[in-house]
Formats: sequence, structure tokens, C-alpha cells
Amino acid sequence: MYHSNVFLTNGDCCPGLMALQSCCFVDGETVNWRPAGTISQHHARGIIDYIMNILWPIASYLIGAIPFGLLVGRLAGIDVRTAGSGNIGATNVNRLLGKKFGVITLVLDCLKGFLPIFLATLLLPDGPYRHWLVLLCGILAVVGHMFPVYLGFRGGKGVATALGVFLFLSPPLIAISLTVFIGVVLLSGFVSAGSLAASALFPCWLFFFGHPPASVLAGGIVAALIWLKHHENIGRLWRGEEKTWKKR
Repeated sequence: MYHSNVFLTNGDCCPGLMALQSCCFVDGETVNWRPAGTISQHHARGIIDYIMNILWPIASYLIGAIPFGLLVGRLAGIDVRTAGSGNIGATNVNRLLGKKFGVITLVLDCLKGFLPIFLATLLLPDGPYRHWLVLLCGILAVVGHMFPVYLGFRGGKGVATALGVFLFLSPPLIAISLTVFIGVVLLSGFVSAGSLAASALFPCWLFFFGHPPASVLAGGIVAALIWLKHHENIGRLWRGEEKTWKKR
């Protein structure tokens, strides 16, 4: 960036530089000039920050939409959408392909919930709404799993991806939620019941343990999405038709 001092009076122009520079001056005062079209470093940084605030939430959705359960199933020679419950989540993969593939799917789905919100804390610029944007990235990752653009917006139930988001929000509270999940599953025999109970209680734990209201709200939105995607399971549980993991 080039600067020089030019003495100008009212109505004067920058001699010989009209096509190259823009001038700002007051009568009889010394002013600085810079070549026309030059963008300050601060202005350029603002543009980059603005673009990042738009692009990373979109990227978070696209990451969440990666159907790892389907990909793992295809590697094993099965389309998980056409067998078992037809779901692309870890539970159906485990049911069809065994624990090893189920755990792999669980970890991958969990990571695609955790990484977008974690990376948001590193990539998004400081600002008054930064915390909300970070949480939005986590929510969009869950939405991506549930409604993936790659599969015609027909995805999974979002429990494992939500686990990744919850892990970011509060690792210690995950232990409580896992205890609730395991306890309900053992008592009822239904994985869906454990998922519903654990997800519903997680925003309550956030509130009771003094987490920021924005985090509580984000946890509540994710829990509501999980319940929405489990509406068929809820109906089967009510009618006593839900599949149990226990051997009869």
C-alpha cells in the first residue's frame, strides 16, 4: 500500500493521478491518498469473516449428511436401506452386520457431529453472535444426518450424531446420559426408548448444571429433532410392537 502527503485546496484535484487514485480532503488540509480500488487489510478480513460465517454452517450440514452407515454397509456388500429397519444408523448396521461394523458406524456418525462444531470454534471469527453460530453448526450437522441431501433427504434418527454434539457441549454430562441410556435399555429392552430418554434429559442436565442458555436451547432443539425422527418408534412403543434387542 502506498501513501504520500499532498497539499490540496478546495476544488483541487490530485494532479496527474485522477485515474489512479481516490482523494478525500478538506480545505487547506494535508491528506493521504491510496490507489483507487485498494482494499484495506481490515476490510479484506471482514469479507473473509463474513464468508466463513456463511460457508461453515453449510459445510457442517454437508458433513453431517455423509451416510456413513450406508457406506459401511456397501463395503460389506449390503444396502442397509433395504434390510432390517431400513435405517442408515449404527443400530441397524449392528443388527445386519455385527458389532464391529456397528461400532465403526457409531464412531463415524459421532465424529460428524463433534468435528463441525469443534472446528467452528477454530474457524469462525470473533463477534457478538459467534457462540450462536458455533451451536448452529452442531445443529446443522444433526439435521444433515437426518435429512441428507445425498439421499433425497431420507436419513437416520440422528442419535449418534447428536452424541457428538452433546460431547462437545459437556463431556462430563455424557456419562450421566449414557447411564440413563443403558439403564432404560436394560430395563425396557428397547434401544429407541433409551435414546428418547437420554436425549430428552440432556438439555435438562445442561440447565441444572448451569450451562449457558444458548447451549441449553441448542440441546433442546437437537433433542426435539431426535423425538421427531422417532415418531414411528414412539407409535410402536405405545402399541407394544417395537422390536426388542432381548432374545425372546
